[in-house]
Parts: sequence; structure tokens; C-alpha cells
Amino acid sequence: MNTDRPIKICVIGGGFGGLYTALYFSRFDLVKNRKCQVTLIEPNDHFLFTPLLYELLTGELQRWEIAPSYSKLLQGTQIQLRQQTVKTIDLKARCVGLMNDETLSYDYLVLAVGTQNRWANIPGLKDYALTFRSLADLERLQTQLHILENSERQHLKVAVIGGGPNGVELSCKIADRLGSRGQVYLIERGDALLKNFSKAIGKASYKALKARRIAIHHDCDVEKITADSLRITEQQQAQDLPIDLVIWTAGTQSREWLSELDCQQTDQGKLLVHPTLQLLDYPEVLALGDIAQMASTRQNIPATAQAAFQQASCAAKNLKAMIKRNRPKPFFYLHLGDMLTLGKRSAIISSFSINIDGRIADISRRFIYILRLPTQRHKTQVLKHWVKNTLIKLGRWLRWQKQQLFAEKPAKPY
Repeated sequence: MNTDRPIKICVIGGGFGGLYTALYFSRFDLVKNRKCQVTLIEPNDHFLFTPLLYELLTGELQRWEIAPSYSKLLQGTQIQLRQQTVKTIDLKARCVGLMNDETLSYDYLVLAVGTQNRWANIPGLKDYALTFRSLADLERLQTQLHILENSERQHLKVAVIGGGPNGVELSCKIADRLGSRGQVYLIERGDALLKNFSKAIGKASYKALKARRIAIHHDCDVEKITADSLRITEQQQAQDLPIDLVIWTAGTQSREWLSELDCQQTDQGKLLVHPTLQLLDYPEVLALGDIAQMASTRQNIPATAQAAFQQASCAAKNLKAMIKRNRPKPFFYLHLGDMLTLGKRSAIISSFSINIDGRIADISRRFIYILRLPTQRHKTQVLKHWVKNTLIKLGRWLRWQKQQLFAEKPAKPY
């Protein structure tokens, strides 16, 4: 390695794994003293705090709060942003090829690109179903819901396919947005929703779904989707459901170009890494998030933002250790609990056997997520805005309570 030039670190992916790794690492003196040059490669111009994406559907949050631009987040840092899509990676030559035909060399590489939607082989699925993972997905869904809400239809029917957290949270939000005019169907191929979550999460979720009249279909296979119907098979009985909108949340898969990398992978296309997050054959490459799997560990690391958030801190510290010729440390996942939004102004938090649901859980969940926003500047702006709105709503509620308390009571008959 040529010590006369800055050490080049490429971080691919601007989500929880990639962006947070770059931000954590940029705080070290190695970057401040310009001994290291950090380049973040990300095709989008805005970061997305995905756990709060649902709140945009119901107007509980504004877009700027959970989707700040990378230029804003990286302001004041020495991180260079390349708003490009990766075309190829040559691990042996240590270079990254971009779609604009630019080639970037690196000394250390961080892979944190996340997964993409996995489409099942269902006739009509790609033609008629929407997804919900990005800002572009949100905009398409908002447009379709707006069209339906402004139509003359009295009853609006929406089907959400997939009984994981994405499907459950989305179903509750849509049901609250459409109100009595909407009917939401939640379709799950397995025999239960939220299989990998605690009993408290499952119980609160079923309660929230039932309160919103969401029709749950277990052990249900989707056979065909058309512009206005959904054919399902349930208990060996086929039926056609009239549907206005279908949303697919039932699976993800690795990106195609990852399978072309010359490194060891699982049958599902995940990159095999040591507990230190280093690729088995390329110690200068770290992989984290839901594209990586540890080769020799019993740790059960979920494909969640919480896990990627923790891995980012470990990755930044291990980069520093490797550059300083120290031994990188293994990553240990600490499960802090689970949080799901269950409709407008309602949520469930389950952490260390303590369970909170309802409005208090919603406020707590929002506060916890605000504290996990990428930069202190943006975090402070969102927190101030949130506290201000909360105080305004509290003031309105107190005035209403006062009006009720001092409302004129009917005179007693004598």
C-alpha cells in the first residue's frame, strides 16, 4: 500500500449499514487528518429511514424528517458522494466499476447495498402489484390511494400480500387512512403472522388488525392477479376477491451483481463473512446488513435496520483497526427488542420482557427512532419539530378538556 497517498475506502450503499459506517468512520482522526479518503457510492439522492416510511402514508410525518438529502447529511464531513449505480466489482484488482464507466480503486471496501424485491411466479403480480420499500414505492402508492379516495366508489378494497412486519404495519396504516370506506385483506401463505416475533408482538398485532376489520387469510396461496381481482386458494377452496389495489411485501433477494462476485456465498446469494464482518477470502472487504451471513457463528442476526445499525459501528471500528495494523474484533448482535407501528398513533414495543402498546408506545417508538437518525443536526431539527407539534396537540386537548369540564350543565329539576 502506497503510504504517500490517502488510504482509499469505498462504501457501497447509503442505507443503515453503509451511510452509518461512513459517518462513524469519518469521526476518526484518520479522516480528519486526511490520511483516509472515504467515498460513499449511492444511486439515490436522499437517505430513507425506512422504519418510519409508514408514517408518510397517514401524514403523521413529513418527508424531510425521514428522507433528508445526502448532501445535507454529509455537509461538514469529508465523505465524498458518488451518486451512481455499481456495475461491477473486481475484488482481486480492488476496483469498482460504475454505470457511468468511471472506475474507482480502493484499499478497503464496505458492501452494504441491501436486498431487492423478490417476485414470486404469480401471473399478473409484476403487472398489477405495488411494493413498499422506497420513496418511489411510496409515491406510487400515494398516487393510487389518492385516485381511489377521490373516486365515486363507496367501498375501497386493498390486498396486502405477506404477513411479516412490513405487511402488518402497512395494513394497519392503510386501514386507518381509508377508514370505514376501506376493506383491507392481509394474505399470508403460512399458518401465522410475524412468526419470528415475540408472543406480545403477535398478540398486539392481531388485536390491532381485528380492531380495524382487516380480513386475515392464513395458509392462503395467491394464484392469479388481474386489474380488479385476486384469485386465492384457502383450505383447498379457490375464490376470486374483487380488489382495487394489491401490495406485495412477501420477500426479498440479493442483487444480481452480487452473485457475480468472486467470493464464497450461500445458496441464497448471501456473502459469507467472518464474525469480524470480513469476507472469507478478502479481509480488506467488509459486508454487512441483509446481504451477509456469518460462516462460523451461532448468532441469529435478523435482516433488520437494528442489526445493520449495530454492524455499522463495528465495521467502522474494524476499518480503523485494520488500517492501524490491529486485530479487528468480532461483531456480537444485541437484540434490544422489537417495535411495530400498528396504525395511526398506535404501536407496540417489546424489549427485555417489557411490553408497551397503544399511544404511549407510539410516542416512545417515534422518540427512539429520532435518536437513531444519522446526524446530530438533522436529529435536532426533527426532535424540535416533533416536540413543537406534540405540545400544540397537547394544548388543544387540554383546551377541549377545559371546555368539557366547564360546559354548562342542565339545571336540576325541582
